[in-house]
Amino acid sequence: MLFALSSPAEAQQPGKIARIGILISATPSAAARRVEALQQGLRQLGYVEGKNVVIEYRYAEGKPETLPERVDELIRLNVDIIVTDTSNAIQAAKNATKTIPVVFTVAINPVGDGQVFSLARPGGNLTGLSILAPELNGKRLELLKEIVPKITQVAFVTRSGAQVGEQRFKDAEVAAKGLGLQLRFLGAKGAEDLESAFDGAKRAGVQALITNPSTFLVTNRGRIIELAAKHKLPAIYPSSEYAEAGGLISYGPDQRQLASRRHLCGQNSERRQACRSACGAADEV
Repeated sequence: MLFALSSPAEAQQPGKIARIGILISATPSAAARRVEALQQGLRQLGYVEGKNVVIEYRYAEGKPETLPERVDELIRLNVDIIVTDTSNAIQAAKNATKTIPVVFTVAINPVGDGQVFSLARPGGNLTGLSILAPELNGKRLELLKEIVPKITQVAFVTRSGAQVGEQRFKDAEVAAKGLGLQLRFLGAKGAEDLESAFDGAKRAGVQALITNPSTFLVTNRGRIIELAAKHKLPAIYPSSEYAEAGGLISYGPDQRQLASRRHLCGQNSERRQACRSACGAADEV
């Protein structure tokens, strides 16, 4: 993933142990599989936590307002690189540092959100991988209509009051209209609001669900799957973890594989340069 170098000995300066900061938007349990995949990717490269690399973990527990504080804690610990995940966490890291390399693993739309200039040449100190949520939401709606051809109204599940979620809804609404579907906003401020939100959607005639990739969704994954089943609403989710947890169907990249990718920074000169400053070594980080 992060330090795909010739060997661990070459990867570090003599006497230096790399310190990686992990900034996660969700709870430890919700992000456990992705974190495990990242750890496994490091071990495959010879980096063993507690032996020749130190990993500092900070979780926002599904509370985005705490992310600036969490990333400041990592900076005070003098981490060499910050690995993070979703839009809010990426933005918090970007706001906090212009010098520490930041690698994101499951960004939703980093270009559209103004976090990088482009995926090929991100610029600055940020780099990583995107799950292309706006583009894939159209395909998810298409698959949902193939599965349930008679549907006309689909709910878009996200966190209410979140500007990013509202923008994702507008993007998906364009794709829905092209498929002859009416997209309805199904928002909840927290887990305690989900049941009433689902009840209201069902009464309004919603026949199926599409879910917005987000920390809110990850944190409340089990509850959302449970409510979709309770109300007999076919739903499509953004990754296989949801289908494995009992959801009907998923379509999207394997987020665990993204978290363990070995060549995040080896794809062009900008990425290599950003990561050389963290490792003191060479072509692939």
